[in-house]
Amino acid sequence: MTGIANVRELLTRNMRTSGIYIAFVAIIALFAILTDGTLLSPTNLTNVILQYSYILVLATGMVIVIIGGHIDLSVGSVVAFSGAVAAVLMIKQGQPWWVGVLAALLVGLVAGAWQGFWVAFVGIPAFITTLAGMLLFRGLTYEVLDNISLSPVPQSYAKIATGFQNGLFGGNGYDVFTLVIFGIAVAGYVVQEIRKRRAAIAYKQTVGATPLFITKLVVVGAVVMWFAWQLANYRGLPNVLIILAVLVIVYTLVTTRTVFGRHVYAIGGNLTAATLSGVKVKWVNFGIMLNMGLLAGVAGVLYSARSNGAQPGAGNMFELDAIAASFIGGAAVTGGVGRVTGAIVGGLIMAVMSNGMQLMGVDQSIQQVVKGLVLLLAVAFDVWNKRRAGAR
Repeated sequence: MTGIANVRELLTRNMRTSGIYIAFVAIIALFAILTDGTLLSPTNLTNVILQYSYILVLATGMVIVIIGGHIDLSVGSVVAFSGAVAAVLMIKQGQPWWVGVLAALLVGLVAGAWQGFWVAFVGIPAFITTLAGMLLFRGLTYEVLDNISLSPVPQSYAKIATGFQNGLFGGNGYDVFTLVIFGIAVAGYVVQEIRKRRAAIAYKQTVGATPLFITKLVVVGAVVMWFAWQLANYRGLPNVLIILAVLVIVYTLVTTRTVFGRHVYAIGGNLTAATLSGVKVKWVNFGIMLNMGLLAGVAGVLYSARSNGAQPGAGNMFELDAIAASFIGGAAVTGGVGRVTGAIVGGLIMAVMSNGMQLMGVDQSIQQVVKGLVLLLAVAFDVWNKRRAGAR
C-alpha cells in the first residue's frame, strides 16, 4: 500500500504538471496505434520537429505573457512582417543571409517595444493593444511585400530551419554526434534531478520514494535516447532542435532563477501585492511584450527559412496555436501559473495531434474541431483544479 500511496502522491502533488505529461504519452500511443507506427518513424519525427518549430518558439514567449496576466494576438502578424522584411533585404536587395536574420530580429524587437509602450506606460490592455497590432503588422506585411510572395531565400538562410548537424563524429548508418548530444542532455537532466532531490531532503521537504525516483530517471532517459536514435538513423540533429533546446534552457532559467521571472509570476498572481512589494510593474510588462516580439522575430526567421520565402498571409492563426499550447501546457487563465516546459509539451501535443490526423487523412475541418475541444478541456481542467484546491 505504501508503493501505491507514493505513486498517488507523485501524480497528485502537482496534477497540473503531471497530468500534461501523462496526456502527452497517451496521445502519442493512441496515434502510433492508429497510424500503424508511422507517427514514430524517423522521417515523420523529424518532419514534426521541422514543421512545428516556430509554434514552439512562440509558445515559449506566449506562456510568459500569459503568466504575467496578458495575452498577445499579434504574434502571427509579427512573424509574417519580420519574415517579409528579411526576404526583401535578401532577395530584392541582395543582402547576405545574416543581414536578413538580424533584420527579422530587429523587427520583432521594435514590434515588441511598440506594443510594450502602449501596454505598460499608456495602460491599454494587452488584448486590445495586440489586436490592433495584429491588424497593423499584417497591413505592413502586405505593404512590404507589395501583396506578392517572394522566393527563394539564400540557401544559407534556408538551412537555419531545414539543415542538420551530422557526420561530425562519424557513424556507420547512424549519426554518432546526435547520440552524444542527447546523451549529454540526459546526463545533465539526471544530475539536475538528483541535486533537486537532495536539496528538498536538506530542507526536510517531502520527496517520492527512491525506487520511483530511479524509475522516473530511467524511463525519461530511455525515451530521450530512443528519440535520439530515431533522429540519428535519419538525417541527424536538426538545426531547429538546437535552437529550441537553447531557448527552452534559457527561458526556463529566466522564469525560475531571475528577478525578472519572479516578478512576472508576482504580477500575474496578484498585481496589487506585487505593486505594494516594490515590483516595477510597468517595466516588467514592457519586458514581457519586448521579449514576445523578439521570439516572434525568431519564429519569423524559422518560418520564412522553412517556406523558402515570404508570403503576405504567413503566420495566419499562429497566435491561437501558441495560446492553445500555453493553456494545454498548464498555464492559468488568470495568470501567475505556468512553465516553459509545460508550454513546449502543450505545443508538442498540438503537433502530434495535427500530424497524426494528417497521416490518417482526417479533414482539416475536423482537425480544427478536435483542437478546439482539446483547448476547451484544458481550460476546464484548470478551472476545476482551482475549485478543487479552494475547497480544501
